[in-house]
Amino acid sequence: MPMEHIVKSYEQDLKHLRDLITEMGGMVESQVALACTAVLHRDRDAAAEAMEADPRVDAREHEIEQFIIRLLALRQPVAGDLRQIVASLKATGDIERIGDYAANVAKRSLVLQQFSLRDAGTGLAHMAALVQENLKRVIDALGADDTDQAMTVWRSDEAIDEVYNALFRELITYMMEDPRNITPCTHLLFIAKNLERIGDHATNIAETIYYAVTGTPLTDARPKSDMASFAVVKPAGVKPAGK
Repeated sequence: MPMEHIVKSYEQDLKHLRDLITEMGGMVESQVALACTAVLHRDRDAAAEAMEADPRVDAREHEIEQFIIRLLALRQPVAGDLRQIVASLKATGDIERIGDYAANVAKRSLVLQQFSLRDAGTGLAHMAALVQENLKRVIDALGADDTDQAMTVWRSDEAIDEVYNALFRELITYMMEDPRNITPCTHLLFIAKNLERIGDHATNIAETIYYAVTGTPLTDARPKSDMASFAVVKPAGVKPAGK
């Protein structure tokens, strides 16, 4: 529990900072939801809204940065307060990057509307649901300094990676089966990677919350299952050399 400060205006400044960040988090939650709707439901309006939200998210990040600079200069925070303020700055950067990835998903969704999603839509929908759940949970944890929720997000990222790995292999297989699938599947691969990166940034925020509240960084290795970069998918009927 944060200590109560003698100077009431200082307490109000810290609360205002928390409010700004949670509002920014809510903006990005909505942006990600719109981007996912754009992809899964071929919704042009949702895609446009997601892309239009990006400059507003960037402007909010700038507003928070300026407020933090002013807070550091005027209040000269120490100990837990300094840790919380610096953590806020770090979390804001992660939130802004999530917004960037959401905008990219929305842009690619417009290109995909001329192609069929095939069965990959099911895996993508599952991944989108997991990512949105983790994002909501970590933004709630950020507003409440809830380390339990933060740790739940930190541990849940592995499930997102596993879905991404399965989707990666599925899309590569479609591309090898028919060259006409290469263009839509490439866009789907980028969309899936963007969603996976959103999950990673949510995990970054979870780590930041844990450190800000406890004063101790997480030293355990982050649970990860993203092996797509090392995946080898053999075309059907192709035998290894020498066999």
